[in-house]
Amino acid sequence: MISWIQKYFHRHFKVIFLLVLGAMAIPLVWVFNPSSGTHAERQVLERRVFGYNLGSAEDQARLFGDAGLSAQLQMGYPVDGAELQDYAFQRAASLQLAEQLHLPPATQQEITDAIKSLRIFAGADGQFDAQRYATFRDSLKSNRAGFNEASVTRVLSDDVRINKVQRLIAGPGYVLPAEVRMQLEQADASWTLGVATIDYAGFNPTIPATDELLTKFYEENAFRYEIPPRVVVDYAEFSLQAILPTIQVTEAEVRAFYDANPARFPKPAADAKAPAKTDPAVDYAAVRPQVEAALKQERARRIAAKNASDFAYSLFEKKLKPGIPEFTSYLAAQGITLKSLAPFTREAGPAEFGGSQEIAGEAFKLGPNHRISDALTAPTGSVVLFWQDLQPSRKPAFVEVREQVLADYRESEKRKRFVELGRTIRSAIESRVKAGANFTDAVAAAASANTVKIEAKMLAPFTRRQPPQDLDYTVYGALERLDKGQVLDMMIAREHGLIVYAADKKVPEASEANPQFAAARTQLAMATGRVGASAYLNEVVTEELKKSEPTPQ
Repeated sequence: MISWIQKYFHRHFKVIFLLVLGAMAIPLVWVFNPSSGTHAERQVLERRVFGYNLGSAEDQARLFGDAGLSAQLQMGYPVDGAELQDYAFQRAASLQLAEQLHLPPATQQEITDAIKSLRIFAGADGQFDAQRYATFRDSLKSNRAGFNEASVTRVLSDDVRINKVQRLIAGPGYVLPAEVRMQLEQADASWTLGVATIDYAGFNPTIPATDELLTKFYEENAFRYEIPPRVVVDYAEFSLQAILPTIQVTEAEVRAFYDANPARFPKPAADAKAPAKTDPAVDYAAVRPQVEAALKQERARRIAAKNASDFAYSLFEKKLKPGIPEFTSYLAAQGITLKSLAPFTREAGPAEFGGSQEIAGEAFKLGPNHRISDALTAPTGSVVLFWQDLQPSRKPAFVEVREQVLADYRESEKRKRFVELGRTIRSAIESRVKAGANFTDAVAAAASANTVKIEAKMLAPFTRRQPPQDLDYTVYGALERLDKGQVLDMMIAREHGLIVYAADKKVPEASEANPQFAAARTQLAMATGRVGASAYLNEVVTEELKKSEPTPQ
């Protein structure tokens, strides 16, 4: 049986590899000039940053691959492209500083200690689990993303040096005693709260909506109805449906694809009355048609992408552009007919391709001087876009958007009236509580008087360190401005309003005699130091990038 950690890392190393590939596209923006033509990017320029050449795929893979692996080990979860880029550059900056400071490489004992501190190898008790670590090492033997035990050791060794650098940069951290007291009071104060929840969905006041009112609302909120710029493009499609009939696969290939991707093809649910049996051959036979279809689909998608890429590059090589006779003749010779997409915005994307954000983003990079896109993935296969026009933003006539204006006006008026209702109910609750009524009775009376559904409950005493599991985060965030006996103004959270009453608040002793004072001061000092170190490293990264910034052509 495969253990949890094997499944975890088998999945995550694939994710890291994909993150690396995605992140590699980010620095390419700095290296290449997109206005020079569809495939002028093939001429790679050199750009040195912290000793890495961002124009080299090998250096990019090393920079972002190491950062992805480090983040996975340190944090226990994958990071997205933007976070990975920031983390990779800060990591490279730290290693450069380590060299400048002549910090020695990590010792074997330091690496061992670092491994034992990683949360990803912690067991249920929070302590290092040797079995998890051993399982992780075994998983590296079958890892296909290029990571092995040596690369993991190298990354961990770098991380040890990076931690030393960042501790030096962070310094001791400076915290005032008043900040520590505030932290302790906020964390350890004991709260007893009453919470009234007012149903927003069930609040349906009568809202008259004449054309005069709607026109006035439309004019005051015209920016909400402005139609953003829309791009007009044609496209050449390399359809999967046209390629699929030509794909042939062998039985060995289908079985190999199944063995490599078993999670994609779960066997059909068994009869609950039948005994559970495990037979790989039977399991495979039950899903073989789906496996074959998926394999053919994957191969067809690769062929479509290659055909589209070759087509786009051939246009670049032959210097063919829409509007010249040679372009039309070439498309006819290739048997390609351009189709038109309905004009679309950057946010919505083309409806014909499911609102694809990738296609929308690439379409808006095109223009009169750069009319042909690279090959792009579409739900139906691959496409190459041809820019035709950019329709400027415009303000539609009221009659074009009247229904939307009507819906927005009614929602706006409903919310205004709901806020007014909240003020009325809050005032009524506060008056009754001050007069000696308990909170739930005060809420019931306010609900009855205003003909609205309100649920009230009293929460058992709690602290911010250990809040109730079902505590609404809006209530949690309001604690900083809540005093004993106070009834806060209504807060709107999702589909309801919340009124909070502080029945009691007990503030702990926050002097330096408190045993937790020193621990809180240390934690705050470390946090302050980390913020300062991160800010300094960001400045180092910014200055380094400026040194090799491409000169505008």
